[in-house]
Amino acid sequence: MSLTHDIIQSKLVEKFGDAVTGIEVPYGMFTFEVPKDLNLKVMQFLFDDETLKFRFLTDLCAVHYPDQPGRELAVVYHLHNLVDNFRIRMKVFTSIAQPDVYTATSLYSAANWMERETYDFYGVNFVGHPNLRRILNVDEMDYFPLRKEFPLEDQTRVDKDDEMFGRG
Repeated sequence: MSLTHDIIQSKLVEKFGDAVTGIEVPYGMFTFEVPKDLNLKVMQFLFDDETLKFRFLTDLCAVHYPDQPGRELAVVYHLHNLVDNFRIRMKVFTSIAQPDVYTATSLYSAANWMERETYDFYGVNFVGHPNLRRILNVDEMDYFPLRKEFPLEDQTRVDKDDEMFGRG
């Protein structure tokens, strides 16, 4: 029996019920959302289930959505079933005020550096991480550069006036 989107969806809904939301298949990749307090339980289920077998963490990253109060940061996990060559995307949303998400390092050792990079650029605090610290930016940085909190250009520059580029 080959793995399908319907099999994954039915197993997730059977196990976690209404906690699994936002199920869609953009560009052919099964995508869903779970509450941040269930991220480890869902990943453990996806790892252990003999039909699903998502035992490889391909990628872990974050996205900043400044227009979604209380859900500004999304942690996105890409998991891969190597037996059936099947990939899925799992999203977990959290607020900037409380950016705590449980670490996946106990389940996927590859999560170690990916979570450190995500912390470094977005400020997601991975609770239980063995060594969560900056790895690419300087330790003295008091902000997270990939958040959309700053204008892209210096608004005081006169040489960036729209009239100079025929847009005024």
